[in-house]
Amino acid sequence: MSLSLSPRDFNQISSLGIDLDKIETQIENFIHGFPFVDLIAPATVKHGIKAFNESEINKYIDYYDENFQKCHLIKFIPASGAASRMFKHLFEFTERIRDGKHVYEHFVKDKGFHSIYRFIQDIHQFAFFPDLEKIMKANGGDIERSLESGDYKSIVNSLLTRNGLNYSNLPKGVLKFHYYPNGARTPLEEHLVEGANYCRDSKNQVNVHFTVSPEHMDKFTEHATLVKDKYEKKFGVKYDISFSLQKSSTDTIAVDMDNRPFRDKNGNLFFRPAGHGALIENLNDLKGDIIFIKNIDNVVPERLLNETILYKKAFGGYLLLLQRDMSDFLRIMESPVSEEQIASICHFCRQELMQDISEDFGRLTKPEKISHLFDLLNRPIRICGMVKNLGEPGGGPFWVKNEKGTISLQIVETSQIDSNNPAQRDILNGSTHFNPVDIVCGVKNYKGEPIDLLKYIDPSTGFISIKSKDGRDIKAQELPGLWNGAMAQWITIFVEVPVITFNPVKTVNDLLREEHQGR
Repeated sequence: MSLSLSPRDFNQISSLGIDLDKIETQIENFIHGFPFVDLIAPATVKHGIKAFNESEINKYIDYYDENFQKCHLIKFIPASGAASRMFKHLFEFTERIRDGKHVYEHFVKDKGFHSIYRFIQDIHQFAFFPDLEKIMKANGGDIERSLESGDYKSIVNSLLTRNGLNYSNLPKGVLKFHYYPNGARTPLEEHLVEGANYCRDSKNQVNVHFTVSPEHMDKFTEHATLVKDKYEKKFGVKYDISFSLQKSSTDTIAVDMDNRPFRDKNGNLFFRPAGHGALIENLNDLKGDIIFIKNIDNVVPERLLNETILYKKAFGGYLLLLQRDMSDFLRIMESPVSEEQIASICHFCRQELMQDISEDFGRLTKPEKISHLFDLLNRPIRICGMVKNLGEPGGGPFWVKNEKGTISLQIVETSQIDSNNPAQRDILNGSTHFNPVDIVCGVKNYKGEPIDLLKYIDPSTGFISIKSKDGRDIKAQELPGLWNGAMAQWITIFVEVPVITFNPVKTVNDLLREEHQGR
């Protein structure tokens, strides 16, 4: 399809920093769609997921402790999501209860109100309860009186709206998640605590980077400034806290249902943020040696942090050991190598890095073998934690075959799988583990040079969804996900981690789980 664009359109595209050829590719993607992934098998502890024993954990931690100070460490936290999704059931409740009153007995019996019942029943257990009590009192109300009278709507409104705590319009990172005797902590604070425990360098500096939405930047910077000194004194460190926005140049064009560029009421082309896959550019800009990735809402109170620290350091040590061996082999291949050395490198790639080396490899000439192995090793590497699947929605670890016939380990979302294909559905149902977004990355090559991460994206792994704009249906396109297609051509290692290291907060009631209670 040829694009019909006006000078005004070209100015708009140029102001966003978007290449015209990218827009044309996106239109083609809308027309032809993205292919489903070709699952070969689920990655399991028997085949594809490593399970460290105690001896291995101690070995990797010791190696990390001996070597991490030589590295530039960064803790990278995707934090651009708004908190509004956490309160979906509370919004639904306020819409259904017009007068703000509800009979308690009906409250218990109505299955549609189970989550709001739990919220009200245990409201004193939330870390934000003291603030909620104060704001209601300041506005002339009384939370205990509202609880007794069944005026639950006023409580919910005091939590969510601008006249109250305004939680529905704030980013998750600055909400009060966990109770402590000396004051509640937010996810941002808990990540600072984590960073001080495994991500400090030789100068006791902790580099923490958050990716945030433009509308939330001020809230994040204000909160970070407010709490920074407190944790620097507590842990004897200095924090370098930085923030970045998803680049407008990564936005994707939206189209109507006939795949024509969609225009808003003012006649402008409509572009949308392209999902967390766009953050590969933010990650690429950091230029660290080792980067720890973890979502903003996956935090626990400090009392439960030991297992997380243990595995983060073990992952770091394991990554450094693998990089050491990879660098040794790459340097060997810069000089003449023997067939015996080639065999050793092949063994390392297969056994340690889980790389697919086909039977055709034996038919290659010696220079072709060296070139192939060099390319296999000279790539970014990631160690990905995997937890046993306990029913959480989201992606998981699989063996996947690409269009070239190469089999590799990948994190795959259910939307990438053809659910109408019985064989693919069986493989999906055979999955044993879940992706908790617990990733440690090595992003420099064996010469210590930054790797251009944008060269290792699989562009065929994006996806299309139906959205609404100005009352009309539109098609939206997301780039390959940050830990899916954006890292598809990395060296990928899966390691089983304890469930206690995965405690996301998707709804406000998740904060009532024992893992998030500090009392």
